[in-house]
Amino acid sequence: MGINLPGSGPAVVAHGKGDLRIEDVALKAPAPDESIVEIAYGGICGSDLHYWLHGAAGESVLKAPMVLGHEIVGTVLQQAADGSGPVAGTSVAVHPATPAPGGARYPADRPNLSPGCTYLGSAARYPHTDGAFSRYANLPSRMLRALPETLDLRTAALVEPASVAWHAVARAGDVAGKTALVIGSGPIGALAVAVLKRAGASRIVAVDMHDKPLEIARAVGADTVLKGDDAEAIAAVEADVVIESSGSHYGLASAIKGATRGGKVVMVGLLPSGPQPVFISLAITRELELLGSFRFNNEIDDVIAALADGSLFVDPVITHEYDLAHGLEAFDVARNSAQSGKVLLNFQD
Repeated sequence: MGINLPGSGPAVVAHGKGDLRIEDVALKAPAPDESIVEIAYGGICGSDLHYWLHGAAGESVLKAPMVLGHEIVGTVLQQAADGSGPVAGTSVAVHPATPAPGGARYPADRPNLSPGCTYLGSAARYPHTDGAFSRYANLPSRMLRALPETLDLRTAALVEPASVAWHAVARAGDVAGKTALVIGSGPIGALAVAVLKRAGASRIVAVDMHDKPLEIARAVGADTVLKGDDAEAIAAVEADVVIESSGSHYGLASAIKGATRGGKVVMVGLLPSGPQPVFISLAITRELELLGSFRFNNEIDDVIAALADGSLFVDPVITHEYDLAHGLEAFDVARNSAQSGKVLLNFQD
């Protein structure tokens, strides 16, 4: 039996460069395989900021208004009509990807690389894929992951970005007993520090240009923190594994210089499209392995379990929380990486 919902609800909608609005959007009837989820929290991601500030995230350009948001958790109000997915009343995190084939080959066991993949809150294709920064959202039941009772929704709001960090660390292989360097200590970098700590890295060095991100990185497990302009100290780390999460060619340069001979550099920070100045000669002579890392797959299940049992400590990454009525202020705070970590929108108030 269906539930009674209003015909519309508040949502965060990007209309174009510099044009972000909180407005009512129509609530559509769910498809047979869609559950109705009451959103509790949403984390503001860098891509959300790019759609607001630039009208685009990389090559994904806004061509029409789009609801933002893919880092979301909530409670199932109505189970999918086809009987799939969690039952009503279940607290859930969301895996925002919809893998799909396209015109290029990809490994079957790595659906994150499928060329036709869509993501909640993405303008990569047109019509755009709306996100779920809204009071209510119709979501495919296959996206939903039931949360253990021991995991509160506020902490679970970090499940999606923590899965990105978990995937990045996994790309490096076994890190136990190794020296790790994290370049860029924003939310993804800080979460990578937490994942590295849990995975048994013997020494973790975090780098950033600002004090606040370094404070967070230390709180979640970094043994040493360095300013990004201290090139000599970064080069002296000689890390076995480097996680580059700054998304700048300066950060990638630091990552290559900070890696030991034969080390691995995992590039999770998305650099701008086009040619980038990179120390390839140094990577060659040191026989470095440069590894890309893009989104995640089933790591989300491991992240949920690790958050629930307390072995993955991420609480300091959340620095601010705003109700939806103050959503525009939340975005303004989130853009200031010198003062904020992960900024949450609370859709319950």
